[in-house]
Amino acid sequence: MNEEQRSLLLQCSSHFAPPKGVKLSYGTAGFRADATLLRSTVYRVGILAALRSLKTQSVIGLMITASHNKVSDNGVKIADPNGGMLSQQWEPFADALANASDPSELLQLIDDFVRKEGISFDNGRPAEILLGRDTRPSGKLLVDAARQGISSIIGAISHDMGVLTTPQLHWMVRARNMGIKSTEHDYFQQLSHSYKCLVELIPNGKDVSKSNDKVVVDGANGVGGDKLEVLKHLCGGLIIEVRNSSKGEGALNEGVGADFVQKEKVVPSGFSPSEIGLRCASLDGDADRLVYFLMQPDSKMIDLVDGDKMLSLFALFIKEQLNVLKDNENETPCPYHPSLGIVQTAYANGASTSYLKNLGLDIFITPTGVKYLHEKASEYDIGIYFEANGHGTILFSDRILSWLEARNSDLSSSSTESQKAVLRLLAVSKLINQAVGDALSGLLLVEAILLHTGWSIQKWNELYRDLPSRQLKVKVVDRTAVVTANAETVVVQPAGIQEAIDSETAKYRHGRCFIRPSGTEDVIRVYAEAASQEEADSLANAVAKIVDQFLGSGSSQ
Repeated sequence: MNEEQRSLLLQCSSHFAPPKGVKLSYGTAGFRADATLLRSTVYRVGILAALRSLKTQSVIGLMITASHNKVSDNGVKIADPNGGMLSQQWEPFADALANASDPSELLQLIDDFVRKEGISFDNGRPAEILLGRDTRPSGKLLVDAARQGISSIIGAISHDMGVLTTPQLHWMVRARNMGIKSTEHDYFQQLSHSYKCLVELIPNGKDVSKSNDKVVVDGANGVGGDKLEVLKHLCGGLIIEVRNSSKGEGALNEGVGADFVQKEKVVPSGFSPSEIGLRCASLDGDADRLVYFLMQPDSKMIDLVDGDKMLSLFALFIKEQLNVLKDNENETPCPYHPSLGIVQTAYANGASTSYLKNLGLDIFITPTGVKYLHEKASEYDIGIYFEANGHGTILFSDRILSWLEARNSDLSSSSTESQKAVLRLLAVSKLINQAVGDALSGLLLVEAILLHTGWSIQKWNELYRDLPSRQLKVKVVDRTAVVTANAETVVVQPAGIQEAIDSETAKYRHGRCFIRPSGTEDVIRVYAEAASQEEADSLANAVAKIVDQFLGSGSSQ
């Protein structure tokens, strides 16, 4: 790093003093906190984004959002060249940058890291970063801080893409680095074209008139509802009514949104009895989560159709298309049989895992966190992962995409079922956002598959019956005292606690329970399932007491 670069970093960073007494950590969600505490952090993440761009010689994304958090919070996260999350290897550097006490310490950290990583400021393309933000009032100020951080690296270029959903920014980064058109218009065009392609490939004789029962979507008073208003007009024939857009009077994520609906299992604000019996869906604040639901008559409660059910619907559809290709190999013989894998965490409802296993699918359980799910899913030709909260996607390997394109070329003169299956899979690969979970693309894929199958949301919801579950938090002095293994399903420390949990769980029909330390607060999370809600509640409370006995001074929530 030359003296000009050192001087610029020292000068600029002197205007962004970190908040005293605050320690921030970069995780799956990036940095998140009260927006008033984040100006220094976002400035420094701007520097990190520019360094990441120089290291990878690629376009990097920087998104200002706190997703499903309350409106007074905000956050910042990085999109890597493939559109995914920041490489885990860079997370410790992000933590160190955010918590450096003064400009001198910050400069030393950068200098050491640049030297270790072999980052050059002079050779190759300049750093280039795409900036996006959600609808939070604090977003503009934080984007400005990010731009100043980026400008602290000589030659770095930033492009303010405006108000976006988080998945849109990730999509744009991935597209830009793949050398394809990457504007917001291009995003809308790709999704709408792929959706219409799937609809055109619905088998002859299928009654699609049932599609006229509209889908009513809760936009969480955020950016997703606004973007969906644009997208629905491009899809043709898809009837979507948006409630709770950012232009309304409601507060972002307050009594609305996918996180609220999934956790509370109640009707979000903005819905009325006229929606009873209709397909309803809910996005979160930055539109990277999606859940569906049915309103119950004469009640504020809902039947939740969560991420596990979406995963099952997608898996069924893709398995059906692969089976068509396998059953018709005489048309174009090929020894290659693509692998289809399902990736879940221990929080997936046990009924969903049993259902998927009964379909003969390969199931793999990872630790909690999208970064683990995404990494494992990428090992399959087609990998599907979804968390129960509605965050997930489908990944198609380069190998299978090349194979599908070749099959499409071989079958181009025919209109066989194999040709249609190939085209459906190619359309899904373009409709789903392979960079990251995307509520808008996920919603369009659900709607297309329901049209294809002729199913109502009621029939979809009846694929299997969820086991009743309960989640609790137990306050503890030191959450790091709990060490887990086997994708967080077994406790190895402290000694004896797993045996106590197993003994208690064995008392309940269909009992399943695990505990894990929170990644952000001094609590131990308890998850329990059983044959009835009363039994699930009882098991969760019993295990919470076990946690308290072993770790002390706790209380369950």
